[in-house]
Amino acid sequence: MDAAMDVIDGKWKVLILWALTTSEACRFGELRRLVGDVSEKILTQQLRELAADGIVHREVFAEVPPRVEYSLTPLGESLNAALRPLSAWGKENMPHIMAARSA
Repeated sequence: MDAAMDVIDGKWKVLILWALTTSEACRFGELRRLVGDVSEKILTQQLRELAADGIVHREVFAEVPPRVEYSLTPLGESLNAALRPLSAWGKENMPHIMAARSA
């Protein structure tokens, strides 16, 4: 459990992983729109950490202007598969959680 939590530690990493399932590769701006209110600095930091862990692949194209695309590695795809039950749990239990919070 510690190893998995270490990889997804951070407010935005799970959302980044989820956003990368929507297409084969995302450019930075597109990824930022998909994730939401994340700052460029934090998104860059989280992407670097995910790439260092082998979860995200960063491909730089030798073009002018430079183009960078991010995609999930097979390891990242397997992590997303492990997160699907957690997502289902959240959807199923959110009404109960919200009721408990308001009580």
